[in-house]
Amino acid sequence: MRPILLQGHERSITQIKYNREGDLVFSCAKDPVVNAWYSLNGERLGTYSGHTGAVWCVDVDWDTKQVLTGSADNSCRLWDCETGKQLALFKTSSAVRTGGFDFSGNIIMFTTDKQMGYHCYVSFFDIRDSAQISNNEPYMKVPASESKITSAVWGPLGEFVIAGHENGELVQYSAKSGEIMTKVKEHTKQINDIQTSLDLTMFITASKDNTAKLFDSATLEHLKTFRTERPVNSAAISPIVEHVVLGGGQEAMDVTTTSTRIGKFEARFFHLSFEEEFGRVKGHFGPINSVAFHPDGKSYSSGGEDGYVRIHHFDPQYFEFEMEF
Repeated sequence: MRPILLQGHERSITQIKYNREGDLVFSCAKDPVVNAWYSLNGERLGTYSGHTGAVWCVDVDWDTKQVLTGSADNSCRLWDCETGKQLALFKTSSAVRTGGFDFSGNIIMFTTDKQMGYHCYVSFFDIRDSAQISNNEPYMKVPASESKITSAVWGPLGEFVIAGHENGELVQYSAKSGEIMTKVKEHTKQINDIQTSLDLTMFITASKDNTAKLFDSATLEHLKTFRTERPVNSAAISPIVEHVVLGGGQEAMDVTTTSTRIGKFEARFFHLSFEEEFGRVKGHFGPINSVAFHPDGKSYSSGGEDGYVRIHHFDPQYFEFEMEF
């Protein structure tokens, strides 16, 4: 299982995302460039240049026409996927932490940080309406009062957004009215990452409280817990087998102060139903910040604090092992 190493960033990776077919993988980091790669051989397709600060999030719509990026330069930008041309610029008053397209690819949402006296908001734009873009006026802006949003994804059918907060809460915000539909608090610390299953019926959260948890998208019912000894930065659900992959490590700033043995930077594989760990993949020289499964389930990628993205293709035995379960 020799990984393909993608070297396209000078700073630590913040997010990696596959498109729906899985032929492309997008990566962003704490440097201003966003890269697009071929997932099969790791060849770099191109970059989306324009941001002037760290890029926190990247998303691509279902037909791979447009790419959305959110950055610490107080902007969210929409790009033409094929040409790398900037299509729209959404200016904000604070850093854009997380964002995404709904399933139609017509509505985008992004959240802004609570900083410099500004509140944390979830903004919704309809990108078919040029007036909303030119006036920088979202059709809806929902304040997240208590605690800032650290990760958010669209729920099924684009009806609501599931947001994870700094205090460990999960909240469903309606995309129609903006009101809070459901709220649960299963984590004790910040939620670093949320990723949905392929059919959007479930999602997995990765938290600083050393756990990843599986939830029902519609009801926010807590289904499973995957425990580790260190903070989980990212977690993903396999589209074909009952596996989840967790990526973590310590906080980047704590890495040098602990012994090398403790700073294990492995991707860990758990069985979805049995909550049992059955495998680890070493490789990164720093905590793993983002993991993602290929939509066909035959490979996965991880992006680390070391600035590398590693694409791992599974051995055939990996799938035979699943059959034994």
